[in-house]
Amino acid sequence: MAIEIERKFLVKDDRWRDLAQGYLYRQGYIATKDLTTVRVRTIGNRAYLTIKGKNTGMARLEFEYEIPAVDANQILTELCSPPLIEKYRYCLDYQGKTWEVDEFLGDNQGLILAEVELSQADEKISLPPWIGKEVTDDARYYNVNLTQHPYKNW
Repeated sequence: MAIEIERKFLVKDDRWRDLAQGYLYRQGYIATKDLTTVRVRTIGNRAYLTIKGKNTGMARLEFEYEIPAVDANQILTELCSPPLIEKYRYCLDYQGKTWEVDEFLGDNQGLILAEVELSQADEKISLPPWIGKEVTDDARYYNVNLTQHPYKNW
């Protein structure tokens, strides 16, 4: 069983920008029930199918599988509820942890979030100087919710 434990933060300034190269992500969601999330994502010419369970605090079940990019593009076009999430993701190392910074495009432009995965929920971490307010427990910032309630409408 795979469990994802992560914390999510707003990014308060641009000091992180020169520290990593960004990659374009396109992702969509397939409707489910009971707060299970089924996501299809492309990153360049690679693609992934991810199934995530209901959040319990900062942890949830997560299963991810690489799939053919041509299949992913067809799923994104024909099976995912619009709009898609498009963003640039930057991976940065800070004091032994990998931080993922997502700069959103389209209807979510202007939103920049940082996530860090933990090995256990009570793991102590040092926050980079460009990290702002923690939003781990704020469901508005879940990517799946940003498709239904985009940042531009807040």
